[in-house]
Amino acid sequence: MSLRKGSVAAHVVMGLMAVYFLLPFWWLLVAATKNNQGLFQSDSLWFSGFHLFENLKQVFTGQDGIFLIWLRNSAFYAVVSGVGATVVSALAGYAFAKLRFPGRNKLFALLLGLIMVPATALVLPTYLLMSQANLVDTVWAVILPSLLNPFGVYLLRVYVADSIPDEMLEAARIDGAGEFRVFRSVVLPAMRPALVTVLLFSMVASWNNFFLPLVMLSDDQLYPLTVGLRTWYMSAIMGNGAGATFSVIVTGALVAIVPLIVAFLMLQRYWRGGLTLGSVK
Repeated sequence: MSLRKGSVAAHVVMGLMAVYFLLPFWWLLVAATKNNQGLFQSDSLWFSGFHLFENLKQVFTGQDGIFLIWLRNSAFYAVVSGVGATVVSALAGYAFAKLRFPGRNKLFALLLGLIMVPATALVLPTYLLMSQANLVDTVWAVILPSLLNPFGVYLLRVYVADSIPDEMLEAARIDGAGEFRVFRSVVLPAMRPALVTVLLFSMVASWNNFFLPLVMLSDDQLYPLTVGLRTWYMSAIMGNGAGATFSVIVTGALVAIVPLIVAFLMLQRYWRGGLTLGSVK
């Protein structure tokens, strides 16, 4: 009986947590269907009229379709930064896990320390470095800092150390494979679940990145969605007649999360346990 009560309590807690996390999305979905008046004068968690298609039209046609440019920029930053960060993390994680070199433990301890440093704390020093390299207000000012993912390196290091036996690597080396070929042919296929995880985390972080592009970019043609929607929001606050209304901004925010949902649904099928665990007795 006590076990059954514990199971019921666990399901209730999980249900409450699910409602807690889904409530902001529900509010965003409902708000995107309202016009500007209904957004402020109706129940915030229920529908009042249906103006979604009108709002979408304003999102994609406002300011000569600049939202599409911001959407393209966000996709470019997310894909390039995500793939680049995953490649760097995979190489570094493998090196920390399976290679022996001077200072490895000290460097890994430094890496763990970097995980604790908030990314926003590094934005201003990064800006000074990019300014010295004349990369401010270019796409590289957003992409290059995003290639460094300490948590991704840590995650892949732990995964490689636990899921890839040393005997597999030694067998490949005995067969004459070089170190890079061992990494490409033996390690990478076994790392696929972890690679997909790091890729998705990196892409989401880049897609949602706000402070870095806000500091680095001044050309609105280079803005990602986060910074672009913020310019619309500031324009709406100031009451600029040419600016977007709050209902359009909310609808733009809803559109902005759709690619993340699609990416998650496409990549989740690759999240499987490592097939090499226990393969060597």
